[in-house]
Amino acid sequence: MKKAVAALALLAVCVLACPPVRAVGTHASCAILMDAESGRVLFEQDIHRPRLIASITKLLTALVAVEQAEDLDEMVSVKGEWLGSEGSSIYLKAGEEISLRGLLYGLLLQSGNDAAMAIACHTAGSEADFVARMNEKAAQLGMDDSSFANPSGLNDDEHYSTAYDMALLARACLENETVAEICATRSITIGTRTFVNHNKLLYRYEGCVGMKTGFTEKAGRTLVSAATRDGQTLICVTLNDGDDWNDHCKLLDYGFQTYPRRVLCRAGEVLGSVAVGGSLIPTMAAVTQGELGHPFAQGEEPEMEIELLRCPSAPIDPQVQLGEARWLLDGRVIARMPLMSQGSAELDAREPLDLWQKLWAGLSGPARR
Repeated sequence: MKKAVAALALLAVCVLACPPVRAVGTHASCAILMDAESGRVLFEQDIHRPRLIASITKLLTALVAVEQAEDLDEMVSVKGEWLGSEGSSIYLKAGEEISLRGLLYGLLLQSGNDAAMAIACHTAGSEADFVARMNEKAAQLGMDDSSFANPSGLNDDEHYSTAYDMALLARACLENETVAEICATRSITIGTRTFVNHNKLLYRYEGCVGMKTGFTEKAGRTLVSAATRDGQTLICVTLNDGDDWNDHCKLLDYGFQTYPRRVLCRAGEVLGSVAVGGSLIPTMAAVTQGELGHPFAQGEEPEMEIELLRCPSAPIDPQVQLGEARWLLDGRVIARMPLMSQGSAELDAREPLDLWQKLWAGLSGPARR
């Protein structure tokens, strides 16, 4: 009897320590939760339906400007024809000078439509030319269901995106150190202006690192957020969501709890070796180029597949690719990592290769292990 009671008590402790994960939902028309490192979609709700997106557009505006600007501290002389955009503003004045960096903070924290126009016209010479660059960048990122007509997100029939496409954009913004840093800034004073980030999740959700809010009456509330926990970064996007703050908190919690990151390999890890032809070194280690992680639900177990070159010929320099490691889940490749040469293999100059060595060294096809 005592053993039974103890077992029940232990079970109760386990249940309390590991609460069951409940299904999540949102108030949004479209929503997505994505792992930033792998791109794996962890939650989806009508993620490929195009909708108006409002000011989360400004993530693309910032990314294009930062990638094309030579100097973010360059001073921008504001022209009168750039002003007059409806909606939110940082109240630029004709003739004033402000750095491009300052405009970017005004764009992403204060969501200034006048800042968006000033950035576009200064960077590309005109709004139309900048918008063309925005669409080019969107195509490069694989945002196949998106179209952009202005740099601010004002309603337009030719201006739309999807939850999935905006998650792809968020991944690119997180990889850009400048854009990521600005998005994560709570407040900053530049000159006589103080910009306060509209993203309340920076204050409400532990680990939040941005990214952008949006609203128009036709688009509804739109929000892109990202948060980091235990080395894992998740991206959440909702379109037309009247309870977006709470929905993002729930989705992020769900993702971190249900799909924690697992390290597949670490930098410099030896995952195989190859025989080297024509060298004093008979074999060379094939090592991983960097660390790689992936989110997995409970019970999911990936399989690793290694493909290596057959007997490459010396000389071999350091960091030459010798093969690739792949991880599969349910027969589908979910992650790849190049395997590089560890050190170098010099040519053995003492004796020429005999015929059999030459034939063996010439077999350069891949081999699986």
